[in-house]
Amino acid sequence: MKFKIWITAAALMAGVLWGCYESPDIAIHEPGVYKGKLDPLLAKERQPEQKKLLVERFYEVQTDR
Repeated sequence: MKFKIWITAAALMAGVLWGCYESPDIAIHEPGVYKGKLDPLLAKERQPEQKKLLVERFYEVQTDR
């Protein structure tokens, strides 16, 4: 009976310690520099028509603030 309790406690402790594991792979980012996948909406955002549409949508919702 004590053996089962000891095994259960050891398994529980192993599970708790495994949950605290942190991957050593650290990503260091530079502020203001996006290094992720290319975003197709980024090019669309630069178009004047899209900027105008976004400003109109903003003022439709934000006028009460």
